[in-house]
Parts: sequence; structure tokens; C-alpha cells
Amino acid sequence: MPIAVDIDVMLAKRKMSVGELAERVGITPANLAVLKNGRAKAVRFSTLAALCEVLECQPGDLLRWETDRAVDPPVL
Repeated sequence: MPIAVDIDVMLAKRKMSVGELAERVGITPANLAVLKNGRAKAVRFSTLAALCEVLECQPGDLLRWETDRAVDPPVL
């Protein structure tokens, strides 16, 4: 999937556990694990906003785009 999730990075920076984040955001630890491990198909803006509020960060600190395709060499 071209969207990478960096919740682990922010958790480490904030010295916070997954359980504490889940509790403070109001989602189950299982649902947070699905999101954190990149297996989620979607995320609600309200959940993203709550994550950003608790972690004191921007959405771009949690989500980033990565290309799935290899870069083709230039055609000469």
C-alpha cells in the first residue's frame, strides 16, 4: 500500500504505549494495531484528529505516501 503509517515513531517520541494511546483516543487497542501496522483500509477524520490531538502532531507526522512501483530508467 502506498500510504505508510508512522504511529510507532510518534509513540516512541512521546514515550507512550499503544494501550495508553488507544485509551486516550477512544478506540480499542486492536483497532489501533490495525491502523498502526498499515492494515487499515480507511481512517475516519475524527480518529485522525484525535490521534493528532493526543500525540500533539500533524496528520503528515502519522501518514506519508510511498510509491509502490520501481523507478524506470530513463529512455535514451
